[in-house]
Amino acid sequence: MIRVLKDKIIEKDRFDTRALSFIEHGTAHKLGSASIPLAIRSPYLFYEEKIKELIQPTFNVLEIGSGTGLHTYSLIKTSAYVTATDISQNSLHVLEINLSTVEGEGKLITLVADMEQLPFENASFDVVTSAGSLSYGAANKVDNEIRRVIKPKGFFIWVDSLNNNPVYRLNRFIHYLKKERSKMTLLNIPTIQRINAFTAQYSKVEVKYFGSISYLMPLVNSIFGNEKAKKTSDFIDKLFKVKQSAFKFVLIAKV
Repeated sequence: MIRVLKDKIIEKDRFDTRALSFIEHGTAHKLGSASIPLAIRSPYLFYEEKIKELIQPTFNVLEIGSGTGLHTYSLIKTSAYVTATDISQNSLHVLEINLSTVEGEGKLITLVADMEQLPFENASFDVVTSAGSLSYGAANKVDNEIRRVIKPKGFFIWVDSLNNNPVYRLNRFIHYLKKERSKMTLLNIPTIQRINAFTAQYSKVEVKYFGSISYLMPLVNSIFGNEKAKKTSDFIDKLFKVKQSAFKFVLIAKV
């Protein structure tokens, strides 16, 4: 327990410091899927498609681990009522700056919140979303909290990294050794086992896996360029439909 609390403080300080740098040196950067390198952009494009398809302007939407708003942008574009949460106050401040001119910004609320103890009543939101943030909390606590705050017939839309491929696990462990990642986040990177557990909590679960050869993308990209690298990756994913070697996934769960 003490270690988990220490890791939370480490991650909060890390993101507060990074956000402060954005504030001091300028915050302008691309938002949404446009912020992701083309060769590995496909899961984020699919994530945005599902957001556009499922979220209506009258919905109350909760985003967990919003950070500086890279993917909050896609939620705001739906004109829904969006509550963006993060453990880092500085990150949320950058988010507000980044999204201040985006259409629909008037429906945005930001709130400092711990994803393991969401400060909302049961069944508060039509949709809950997360883009790459759920390793920053204990999996069982976070997953239960998400389910708790979704309304009947509501949705959870999630894009994240997968931890089953040994190449990716090794890369993340190296980042941990370099003190670029805390042990808590290393232990809670999503797995297929965790994804499968969602079927017990929701009436319908759809999962799509991406990037089965993402570890080769730097080489493919250097030889063939961004566009062909992306097409190659998408083709391999469609052809083999692999799970264990996937780099990313998008999950859509309906209550």
